[in-house]
Amino acid sequence: MKPKFIIILILVLLAVIFVIQNSAMVTIKLFFWSISMNQIIMICGLLLVGFLIGFLVTRK
Repeated sequence: MKPKFIIILILVLLAVIFVIQNSAMVTIKLFFWSISMNQIIMICGLLLVGFLIGFLVTRK
């Protein structure tokens, strides 16, 4: 296996463990809005946004 694949697999596993352990309800306040949601949904959304930004920045 390639080292890059192993590193990605380890990072995905760590992200899954982190998401599973954080399942409390949180309130997000942004300017005038206030949203209550499960922390799992928030973390998954932020991971997706980070992945998309990284993908778009490294794309030629």
